[in-house]
Amino acid sequence: MLNKIIYYSLHNRLVVLICALLLMIAGTYTAFHTDVDVFPDLNAPTVVIMTEANGMAPEEVERLVTFPVETAVNGAMDVRRVRSSSTTGFSVVWVEFDWGTDIYRARQIVSEKLAVVSESLPENVGKPTLGPQSSILGEMMIIGLTADSTSLLDLRTIADWTIRPRLLSTGGVAQVAVIGGDIKEYQILLDPARMKHYGVGLDEVLTVCRNMNRNANGGVLYEYDNEYIIRGVLSTPKVEELAKGVIKTVDGFPVMLENVATVKIGSKSPKLGTASERGKHAVLITVTKQPNTSTIDLTNKLDGIVADLQKNLPSDVNVSTDIFRQSRFIDSSINNVKNSLFEGSFFVVIVLFLFLMNIRTTVISLVALPLSLLVSILVLHYMGMTINTMSLGGMAIAIGSLVDDAIVDVENVYKRIRENRMLPPEERRSVLEVVYDASREVRMPILNSTLIIVVSFVPLFFLHGMEGRMLVPLGIAFIVALFASTVVALTLTPVLCSYLLGNKSTDKKIEKEAWVARKLKEVYASALKVALAHKKIVLGSTVGLFLVALGIFFTLGRSFLPPFNEGSFTINVSSLPGISLDESDRMGHRAEELLMQVPEIQTVARKTGRAELDEHALGVNVSEIEAPFVLKDRSRETVMNDVRKKLSTISGANIEIGQPISHRIDAMLSGTEANIAIKLFGTDLNRLFTIGNDIKNSIQSIPGLVDLKV
Repeated sequence: MLNKIIYYSLHNRLVVLICALLLMIAGTYTAFHTDVDVFPDLNAPTVVIMTEANGMAPEEVERLVTFPVETAVNGAMDVRRVRSSSTTGFSVVWVEFDWGTDIYRARQIVSEKLAVVSESLPENVGKPTLGPQSSILGEMMIIGLTADSTSLLDLRTIADWTIRPRLLSTGGVAQVAVIGGDIKEYQILLDPARMKHYGVGLDEVLTVCRNMNRNANGGVLYEYDNEYIIRGVLSTPKVEELAKGVIKTVDGFPVMLENVATVKIGSKSPKLGTASERGKHAVLITVTKQPNTSTIDLTNKLDGIVADLQKNLPSDVNVSTDIFRQSRFIDSSINNVKNSLFEGSFFVVIVLFLFLMNIRTTVISLVALPLSLLVSILVLHYMGMTINTMSLGGMAIAIGSLVDDAIVDVENVYKRIRENRMLPPEERRSVLEVVYDASREVRMPILNSTLIIVVSFVPLFFLHGMEGRMLVPLGIAFIVALFASTVVALTLTPVLCSYLLGNKSTDKKIEKEAWVARKLKEVYASALKVALAHKKIVLGSTVGLFLVALGIFFTLGRSFLPPFNEGSFTINVSSLPGISLDESDRMGHRAEELLMQVPEIQTVARKTGRAELDEHALGVNVSEIEAPFVLKDRSRETVMNDVRKKLSTISGANIEIGQPISHRIDAMLSGTEANIAIKLFGTDLNRLFTIGNDIKNSIQSIPGLVDLKV
């Protein structure tokens, strides 16, 4: 079979060259048009259930809202984990399904369960709603709005009614959450004395408020062959017109709202959260993408939309898009891996040339490198995968192996052609015969060595869950690239050898072996003699080194992912529950001031509490700060320790420092934004809190533990 492939390739050389060229073109085009992301798709099918419970304390929300919802969905088919979070007036339940479950089927299952449980919830609780189809890793951009003279009320109105609808209309955007500023509302401030004077009750005012700002249908009027729709237009945004709403009539005189109340435009209270940027009150807009959407492409679209919107905003409104950009980390990560690929390829070229000392043989061997990588990208694309750090990592690992098959083939062809040309003219065979026989000689050893390497990566495909989703693309990229290099060695390499090494003008250039190879052979021969003369020492040393390495292996730490530089810190500043929003805001403002003293930090933006329609159920006692940084003379760890030291001076604050992507991965793995989480379960919350503090005090002296929080 393999011999037939080689034979066909050598006798149809033009076809092979055209096919290789087409693959190069297709692979290059695909490489520039395939979605790029930082990691493979790590999202288990998850449905988020959000329920508003205005006025309820967290304990009531958990008992009366969260627990019934959890109970209803726990028994659903294919559910593997249910998590929840309850805060003042808000409940969030995350329902995670088995990998491979169709997300639309999962949402349908949850909707059916909610239809039953909704009827048993308290009357003052809103209807449970499903969150957008996204995940915590889908947060891709935070946009900040600040102003010099525009009020926070107008700034929030611009964000809610101008910017948010425009962003939501962009294909690929799943959710846009707005926090900060003052939410505009119409307020009717009743005067009890005036109400008593006019004999007006609260129920009468509520009835008027419900009915006064909607249009009425008056039917249809037919006249002179025309049709006229009759409408009573009562809707109005003007406060003075709303104040004219009639409550009732007394002795023929109307009693209007303005007679018993003050009607005005004000800000919604109590606030669920607030925001700031560089210590200045701001409105922050968090954009979440839909699954299987290119982060880079969507970010570019959003940048264009924001730039277009900014033209029509008040001149004093500043829009910043550099607070958090997932694309920035993706670009940095992908560029780092690309640089590693280029550096590895460069060293392969140098080593090949030093050993072969022949440009033609070096070129033939190197052709397998780009062609194999491009074929791997083609396969990944048609399997629906993205170009990410793991798939590129698999290609980077394969670089050294990709040229192995071609080198062995070229070297043997090189040797056989040299031997053939040293024969008398009448005994020499044609170049195609020599190349065919030389390629056939090494084909099975090459194939066997390739299969052995491939087998070592097969266990990756038996991994399940998060580990499998992370590492399988690496294995696919490596194996596909390796098999592609084998196919190249079977087809294209013999063809190129017949063209480039079969030229008679190369006769004088192939007489001598490269001096590097000769010297290494001499050194190896000497070392081999010594090793064979001291067999027991060599074997004993090998076993000893193996045992030492095995011992060191079991002392190494364990981590799902190595620490990496994301170019931004995510800092949580929290205090005891019960603190007011104003006091929590003051504490967060102090943290911003301290962070801006760190020279590497470029800007800071803070969210205290939660935004409407946001699945992150943070209480007003928690502030989340994004702080992009650029390293200069100090390492990331040194800067992080400096930040931790400065923030430790804030009285009554618990500090947790991490990075955006790793924070979100930790939250997805364990439900908490920490590398290690100890979870306590029980019915007495106060008792659990006491035990949690006891555990914290007992483990805080362990080296390496930082940012402990209960």
